[in-house]
Amino acid sequence: MSLVTDSPVWRPFTQHALQPGAYKIAHAEGAWLTAEDGTRFLDAISSWWVITHGHRHPEIMAAIRQQTETLDQIIFAGFTHEPAEALARRLVEITPEGLDYVFYSDSGSTAVEVAIKMALGYWRNRGLSRRRVIAMEHAYHGDTVGTMSAGARSVFNAPYEPLLFDVARVPFPGRGAEQATFDALEAFCRDGAAAFIVEPLILGAGGMLTYGAPVLAEMKRICETHGVLFIADEVMTGFGRTGTLFACEQAGIVPDIACYSKGLTGGSVPLAVTMCRREIYDAHYAPERARAFFHSSSFTANPIGCAAALANLGIWEKADARARVAQLAAMQAERASRFVDDPRFSAVRHLGTIVALDLDVAHSGYASTLSLDLMRFFNARGLLLRPLGPTIYVLPPYCVTAGELDGVYEAIGAAANQFASRAV
Repeated sequence: MSLVTDSPVWRPFTQHALQPGAYKIAHAEGAWLTAEDGTRFLDAISSWWVITHGHRHPEIMAAIRQQTETLDQIIFAGFTHEPAEALARRLVEITPEGLDYVFYSDSGSTAVEVAIKMALGYWRNRGLSRRRVIAMEHAYHGDTVGTMSAGARSVFNAPYEPLLFDVARVPFPGRGAEQATFDALEAFCRDGAAAFIVEPLILGAGGMLTYGAPVLAEMKRICETHGVLFIADEVMTGFGRTGTLFACEQAGIVPDIACYSKGLTGGSVPLAVTMCRREIYDAHYAPERARAFFHSSSFTANPIGCAAALANLGIWEKADARARVAQLAAMQAERASRFVDDPRFSAVRHLGTIVALDLDVAHSGYASTLSLDLMRFFNARGLLLRPLGPTIYVLPPYCVTAGELDGVYEAIGAAANQFASRAV
């Protein structure tokens, strides 16, 4: 397998001194990536969690091609277009009832940045001095300054610490320790915070840490009691990952603000939305221009992205799409069960279509080279797996087959034999 090493490209989340090359992918289809030299990789992490139904889904590709025949990009201030209008109407219909307005942006980070700005603008326009944001321990919400501020302080954002604003942070609601989370959230809310932002049911880059729907429901209740806005970052959890279309459904809650991206277009092209309750929109609605919501992107509501998203929602309207999610969830649970009592692993966890498990190793920090060694191990076996330190997670497209999953879990077992402290 040849690597591209002579390149001017600066790749994301990459230490080029340790990863001097990259595989040049020429083709993608279903759950597979094919490099220029013919090497194939099973995309077991959905290319950073974005691909839902599979690469190059025919209906989404057709919608993109058709849209390019009529409209590519227009300014979205004072002008609009049918793909954006139709998509907004459909999103209001399928998301938790009460999310009445749709603000378009380009990525998960910008969707969350927009949510934080919406929350702060809401309180300012109401003449109230509520500026404090509450977030969860181990959280990750993106890489813009606002989203880094809401995320956990770590190697990810240490160089930019002077730019980040302080947030109140509640402990992660680990099993048996949920009350500490509730108590901390209650205390911060009582002091008049602006908003609480959370990844519902599972923290992604923070280590694929999971907690139950009753915990999510109680956190929403606490915020509601004190009038604190509840922001659900469903950038990763949306569109089937947790077993339901949206994670908040499992707790029976409606966030005040919700962020969706990644799977919004089936992973085909970048697009994001931030949705909010009517009261938040109304707080920005006034004869004074100074109370407008001042956020924009040059590519807001790109017509091609909106067309892809509409095609994606059309796929979700079919019964077999949700059936595939349920089938994948069952296949994942069955295969992960083999490692539950395996001393080489700890904290084996399963949520919907996602499985994560922690490898028992001596040196396991994110900055260690363990994750790079594991990535190379899996790449050599034709798999795209990208562990978070010692945490190996499997988050495949919904089209993956039982046989393909078997290969993933066989490789995970082989990796444990080579890397775990208690290898067998």
